[in-house]
Amino acid sequence: MALPAAKLLMFLFFIWGKPGLTAALDNCVFLGGEEKNSLYEEGDVVIGGLFPLHYSPVSSLPTYTIKPTRSMYNYSSRALRWMQTMTFAIKEINQRSDLLPQIKLGFHILDSSDDIPVSLRASLLLVNGQPERGYRTEIMNRVKGQKRNTGSNLGCAAIQRTVSPVIIGDAASGVSMALLRSLGSFHIPVVSYFASCSCLSNQRDFPTFMRTMPSDAFQIRALARLVSYFGWTWVGVIGVESDYARFAIQLFLQESEQYGVCAAYTHFYPVVLSHQALDELMDIIQMASSKVIINFSGESEMKGILKEIYRQNITGLQWIASEAWSTAKSLWEKFGDLMTGTLGFAIRRADVIPGLKQHLTSLRPSDIHESAFLAEYWEELFNCRLNGSVNSHSHWGDNFQDRFPCKGTVDLNDVYSPYSDVTQLRVSYNVYKAVYLVAHALQDMSNCIVGLGPFLNGTCADPKKFKPWQLLHYMKHANFSALGEKVNFDDNGDPIAYYDLLNWQSRPDGSLNLIKVGFYDASLPAGQSLVINDSVIQWPVGKQASRSVCSDSCPPGSRIARRKGEPICCFDCVPCAEGEVSNKTDSLECLRCSADSWPNEDRELCIPKTIEFLSYHDLMGIVLCIVSVLGACISLSILTIFFTYKDTPLVRANNMELSFLLLVFLAVCFLVGLLFIGEPSDWLCCIRYPAFGISFALCISCLLAKTVVVLMAFRSTLPGSNVMKWFGHNQQRASALLGTAVQVIICLIWLLTSPPHANNNTDYHSATIIIECVPGSEVGFWCVLGYIGILACMCFLMAFLARKLPDNFNEAKFITFSMLIFFAVWITFIPVYVSTAGKYTVAVHIFAILASAFGLLFCIFAPKCYIIILKPEKNSKKNMMQK
Repeated sequence: MALPAAKLLMFLFFIWGKPGLTAALDNCVFLGGEEKNSLYEEGDVVIGGLFPLHYSPVSSLPTYTIKPTRSMYNYSSRALRWMQTMTFAIKEINQRSDLLPQIKLGFHILDSSDDIPVSLRASLLLVNGQPERGYRTEIMNRVKGQKRNTGSNLGCAAIQRTVSPVIIGDAASGVSMALLRSLGSFHIPVVSYFASCSCLSNQRDFPTFMRTMPSDAFQIRALARLVSYFGWTWVGVIGVESDYARFAIQLFLQESEQYGVCAAYTHFYPVVLSHQALDELMDIIQMASSKVIINFSGESEMKGILKEIYRQNITGLQWIASEAWSTAKSLWEKFGDLMTGTLGFAIRRADVIPGLKQHLTSLRPSDIHESAFLAEYWEELFNCRLNGSVNSHSHWGDNFQDRFPCKGTVDLNDVYSPYSDVTQLRVSYNVYKAVYLVAHALQDMSNCIVGLGPFLNGTCADPKKFKPWQLLHYMKHANFSALGEKVNFDDNGDPIAYYDLLNWQSRPDGSLNLIKVGFYDASLPAGQSLVINDSVIQWPVGKQASRSVCSDSCPPGSRIARRKGEPICCFDCVPCAEGEVSNKTDSLECLRCSADSWPNEDRELCIPKTIEFLSYHDLMGIVLCIVSVLGACISLSILTIFFTYKDTPLVRANNMELSFLLLVFLAVCFLVGLLFIGEPSDWLCCIRYPAFGISFALCISCLLAKTVVVLMAFRSTLPGSNVMKWFGHNQQRASALLGTAVQVIICLIWLLTSPPHANNNTDYHSATIIIECVPGSEVGFWCVLGYIGILACMCFLMAFLARKLPDNFNEAKFITFSMLIFFAVWITFIPVYVSTAGKYTVAVHIFAILASAFGLLFCIFAPKCYIIILKPEKNSKKNMMQK
C-alpha cells in the first residue's frame, strides 16, 4: 500500500511548488474529499477513530482513479456500540479530575466500512484535518490556476478541524496493515481494538502499531490446545482470503504439529462467496471425514456459509470459532440449530463498564441529528424516516422515502439490538482500554520533569502541542489499570493474552446463551494455561464430544507406522516386535525390554522373565529325586544282603570285595543325580560333572577288574599257568583305583583350565531365562564321557570273551548284558542331550545316569539276590561246582 503515501508526497510537492500559495497555506495540507458522515468534538487533543459501521458483501480493488464510494453496504449496529464506547470513554476522562485535568480530549470518528480504500481515505482526513466546503473550493481553484490571489492571509486554523495525532482503529487486520504502511512514514500511532493478525507484531515493519487485542499467536496456541484436549486430531481448517486468515492458519498448522493434530483440509474462500465458491467449499466439507471445522473469518462471511449449509441440510458439524465471530449473536437468529455446541475463544470481557448502558440508550430522535451514523441506526432499528434525513439506503428493499416518520416516543430500552447489548463487552472493552491508553500516555507526558525527559537533552513534550512520535514513546511504556485489570504491553505492543472459552447454547426460549466453559491465560505455565469444564458443555450431537481422527489411536503394545505421503495423523498400528513393549497410547516406537525381563502377553509391560531350572518343586524333579534315592537305597540294601551272606559260596565266588565296592559306587552314582536337581551355581556346576565322571569311572573300573579276574581265574587252571599271582586282592584294588585315577586327572585338568559354570541362557526361549550349567570346555566334557565309554568298551570286550565260561561260576554274561544296556542308554542320551535345552536337558542327563546305574545294578546283582533270598538251596558249593 505504498501508492497512497506516494500520492500524498506528490500532492505536497505540487502545492508547495505554487508561488503565492505557500504563504496562504503555511504548513497546511488537505487530502481526500469532504466527509459529512463523521462524529466530531473539539478538544486540546483530538483522538481519531475508525470503525466499520458499514460492511459490504461486494469487494472492490482500489484503482486510485475514482473516489471510493459505498454501494450495497449493510449497517453494523455492533460497530456503532464500539464507536459510542469511544465517545463515552473520552467524555468519562474529561469529567475526571485525577486524569488529564488540564487537557480536554476530543474525538474525530469516521467510518472505515471495513474496506481498504475507504479506510485509507478516512485515515488521511483524520491526520490532516478536514476543511470546510467553501475553503476547499478556494484551495482547489488556486491549484488549478483559476484564481491567483497571492495576498490571501487565510490560515489553516480557520478552515480545518484539529489534526488527530493518534488513531484508534481499525477492526480488520488487513485494513490496519494498509493504514500502517501509508501512515508509518509520519510516525502516527495506530491502536487497534480488534486486529489480531500476528503479522502486526513485527515492530520492524509496523513500529507505530499497538493494540488492546491479543495477537493471534496466542489464540492459535489456545486453539491447538483445545482440539488436542478433546482428542480431535483430524480437523478441517478454513478461512477467508485475508491476511488475518492466512497468517492464522499458517500459525495453526505449525503449532498443532506438536500436539499431533493434522488438517484434514485447508481451504481459503473469497470474501465474495459466489455460488461456485460455496459449492467448492461445501464439497470439501461433505467429502471430508472430519466434522470438526475451525473457521477464521468474520461475521459476514460466516453468514453466507451457514446459509448454504442450511440450504443443503448439512448437519452434525462441530464449529470452532475464531475470536472474530465467537460472540456474533446475529448468526444465531437464523442458524441457531446449526450453531448449537459451537466452541470459540473470545477476548476478555468486562462484566460491566459503569455508565455505558445509560450512555448507549440515552439516544433520542431529537439528539441524533448530530451524526448520520446515529440517524441511520435509528432509522434501521425502528424502520422509520427521520425528518430531514438524506440517507439513501441501497441495501433496503423498500422505498425509503415512503417510510413513516420516526416517533419521538420510542425508547431503545424497549427493543433488543446488538448496539444496546452490554452482556458481551469484549471489543467494546478493548476500545475503552485503547482510549485510556492514550489518556495515560498523555498523563505521563504531562508529568514529565524538564531536564529528566526521555527526549534529546532530557527535554519533555508539550501535552497540548507534541509530535505523534513523542506520544508513541509514552504509549509504548504505558502501564495502568482499567476497571480493575492491569493493562500493560510487551515489546511488540501486544497485551498479555486472556481468552474466555465460550459454548453456544440454546435457552428455553430459543435465544442464544454464550456460556463460559473455560479460559486460556497466556500468563500461566504452559501446562496450566488452558482450563476447561467439560460438564457444562453442550455438544451439537449427543452428550459428549464427537470423535474426529484420521486413524484410531494405537493401543499400548503397538506403535504408529506412518503412511507414506499422508499426514502424520494418518497411520497404521503395528504390534511391537518380540522383546519390545509400548506402555502408552500412540507410541512412535517400541522399547526393548532389559535382558532379564520380557513383554507380557499384550506387550504393554516388561515383566521379569520366567526362570527355568530343574528344581525340587517340579513334578519331574520330585520324581527323579525319589528314583535317585530309591536307587541308592536299593544298592545299599543289596550291599547289606551281600554283607549278611558274605560267607555263602555265591558271594565268595563273585569276588566279594569288588562287589562291595561296586555296590557302594553304584549308590554314589544314584546320589550324583541329586546334584543335577536345584538351581545351578558355579560351585555346584564344578562338583556336578566331575562327580558324575568319577563315580561312573569307579563303577566301570570295578566291573572291568571283576571281569578280568573271572577271565584270568579260568586261565590259571591250565597246566603251568601262574597268572593269578598278578590278580590278587591288592592288584584288584589297584586296577580299580588306577582306572579311576585317569578320570580324576582329566577332571582336574578340566577344572583348572575352563571349569563348568552357571549361565543364564536366553537364546533358546526369549521369554525364559534358563539357568544351566555349561561345561566351560566342551573338550573336557566329552573327554570325561569318552573315557567312561573306553572303560565300558574294555569291560564289554572282556565280558564277551568270558561269556562261555561255566554259568554257575561266573557273572560275565550278566556284565555283558549290563554293558549293552549301558551303551544303549548313553548312545541314546547323546543326540537327545544335544537337541534339548533347559531343565529337560538336565532331566535327560539324570535319566541316563539312573538308567545306566539301574542297568548295572539289576543285571549284575538281581540274579544273585534272587538265589540268596528265594533259592537258598542253590547257594552251595556243590551247586557252584556242577559245571
